[in-house]
Amino acid sequence: MIRTTPWQGQESACRHSDRCGGCLYQGIPYEEQLENKRRDVETELVKSGLNPALAQSVEPSPALYSYRNKMEYTFGNEYRDAPLSLGLHRRKSFMSIVHTDECRIVPPEFNDILRATHALCVDAGYEFYHKKRHEGLLRTLVVRKGVRTGELLVNIVTTSQGDFDAGAFCRTMLELPFADRFAGILHTVNDGVADAVRCDALHVLYGRDYYVEQLMGLEFNVGAFSFFQTNVEAVERMFNRAISSISSLDGKTVWDLYSGTGTLAMALAQSARQSIGVEISEESVEMARQSAARNGLVNCSFIAGDVLRVLDSLEAKPDIIVVDPPRAGIHPKALKKIVSVGVPEILYISCNPKTMIRDLAQAVEAGYRLASFQMFDNFAFTKHIEAVSLLSRDG
Repeated sequence: MIRTTPWQGQESACRHSDRCGGCLYQGIPYEEQLENKRRDVETELVKSGLNPALAQSVEPSPALYSYRNKMEYTFGNEYRDAPLSLGLHRRKSFMSIVHTDECRIVPPEFNDILRATHALCVDAGYEFYHKKRHEGLLRTLVVRKGVRTGELLVNIVTTSQGDFDAGAFCRTMLELPFADRFAGILHTVNDGVADAVRCDALHVLYGRDYYVEQLMGLEFNVGAFSFFQTNVEAVERMFNRAISSISSLDGKTVWDLYSGTGTLAMALAQSARQSIGVEISEESVEMARQSAARNGLVNCSFIAGDVLRVLDSLEAKPDIIVVDPPRAGIHPKALKKIVSVGVPEILYISCNPKTMIRDLAQAVEAGYRLASFQMFDNFAFTKHIEAVSLLSRDG
């Protein structure tokens, strides 16, 4: 049975919050969440010797519920010999999985897909993949949604240890009331030991292996394994504010390092003379190239490779550098190369202010000054926060 529950505007904690490790701020008033995050950033600024007054306020999320456009659910159980669960890791537990079928921060369709998949797998008697024994069939369910297009992409990840009825899974998905919005239904085989989504083989059961999203007036192809910002409404506002902090893009060449599927590189290309994105994920680069062609952007190109190595191969010096690295921040050697280019402005966007502030302090030591610093809450009810800063230097 499909159950869809509206949560918009509720103040009480999610019913999974006592066990689930996903949202640590459930049940806490939103204003208090923002203040907690602001104080955390303020503390990191003090530790790095930067001005704590930079952490003045946090821009709230446009939506508190149903904002995530992607969720990776893990197959497992909550305790030894318990029935099959499908959901998120239990708080402070690597092995335990909480059956999160009424999660508030994902669209209602995600919960419906989770319930239908779980019921199918229970009825079929499938075993989940045991992380210590490296045995079992079921690994992960990945659900993605194009917020502006409504398209859905679902990908079930299994090992090759057993007979998975992919046809039955596809039929189960197409029996859901919103089946017409599936851009693709996929089955990925992953026999790797690590607890991460890896693709040894990809089978397209229905449709295509990507969905389409609209952002910043552009359209983007987002692949099954591509990185894309999880809160579309919030990130569009953040990107607009970030771009507006740059003094001028007219006639400029911009390097967008750690460019992902090219969202920011393409947005910059609408005003800059040339935009070059650098991204280590070949799939993301291919999606970015397809999206650039879709949007008719001939002044936007992408290079697949590690930033540290690609920087040595780029000949023409840029006027502006934009960086949006993963949570670990910028590798020290790459950061040294970036600041040594000596561009007048570096725009730094981060989903982890702690590592960002560490990198900003090093850039300041290298001769840059922190011209602006803004915080954005793109992850309501979680401990995470985004930040945007502009580094500038004279000459």
